[in-house]
Amino acid sequence: MSRGNLRLNLALQGGGAHGAFTWGVLDRLLEEKRLSIGCVSGTSAGAINAVALAAGFLEGGAQGARTKLNAVWAAIAKNRIPDFLRGVARASMAPLLSMFSPYDLNPLNFDPLRNLLNEHIEFDRLRSAASFEVVIAATDVATGRARLFRKDEITVECVLASACLPGLHHAVRIGDRHYWDGGFSANPEILSLAGGKFARDTLLVQLNPLERSDVPTKARDIAGCVNRITFNAPLLKDIERLEAVRRMPAGARLLAGAKVRRMARHRFHLIEASTHIAGLPHDSKLDLDKAMLDRLCEGGRIEADRWLIKNAAHVGRRGTVNLSAVFLGQGAASPLTVVGKQ
Repeated sequence: MSRGNLRLNLALQGGGAHGAFTWGVLDRLLEEKRLSIGCVSGTSAGAINAVALAAGFLEGGAQGARTKLNAVWAAIAKNRIPDFLRGVARASMAPLLSMFSPYDLNPLNFDPLRNLLNEHIEFDRLRSAASFEVVIAATDVATGRARLFRKDEITVECVLASACLPGLHHAVRIGDRHYWDGGFSANPEILSLAGGKFARDTLLVQLNPLERSDVPTKARDIAGCVNRITFNAPLLKDIERLEAVRRMPAGARLLAGAKVRRMARHRFHLIEASTHIAGLPHDSKLDLDKAMLDRLCEGGRIEADRWLIKNAAHVGRRGTVNLSAVFLGQGAASPLTVVGKQ
């Protein structure tokens, strides 16, 4: 894809219905002819956004991608999770309080998302002709490790696996392996973006808040806090790995190879949803009310517009966020803001 000389990878975090914020971010970015996409990494709701983005580009370029994202989210709002499944999902957020699994309460494994995705996404075409690389993360149930599905192997099952909350759906079988939500292991995957040759800048769209100001004491709040910590942990570990690479002596990086050197020099950018999801209950991630989705989408557009005004000129020149400072609380100087070409 060549729509300009400002090339970005996109790393899209999962977050259920809060993924509508990411839809808004993408919708605004797609209006910018200056920007082009190298690779999109997505987990859970981020995976849905990623395949909708890629499929839409195939059908009609940037405008086709905007149309596709709008259609997918409109369908998500229209085909809301049935009440009995929503109750199972809410219970799954507090597993110690739940005595039943989806195998008990949903023995036929009813999943409206499968039909929705098949209706809107031509997976065969996406695998063979997507305009940019796509990486979808899921978690191997047996090992707990991330499984990254690349563009040429993405099927509807891969997206369902990436968005498979174990308290809501049966594990998704692909080949001889079973998978759960990618948020347990890569949320989203950023190391392959930093070490790859897709683009030298990555924009991370962060949905989950990093902190809360108080200690939760109610069961619902405790479950939400556990969920937040669990689904942020993989990203924090990846940022720790990146920081370790950046702190390596130059000679050691030289010996480690080109991939490590690319990781050390990679430039990062960040758009956060925190302002727009503050005050929403944790189980609003399961609320597919169209009015809320539209509000989050508009919030994403607002934050993307702010980011573009402030930072678009820096893409290709320097990073605009110190990930270690933001996510790890490390304020030391870091190559995250290195200026210049690689």
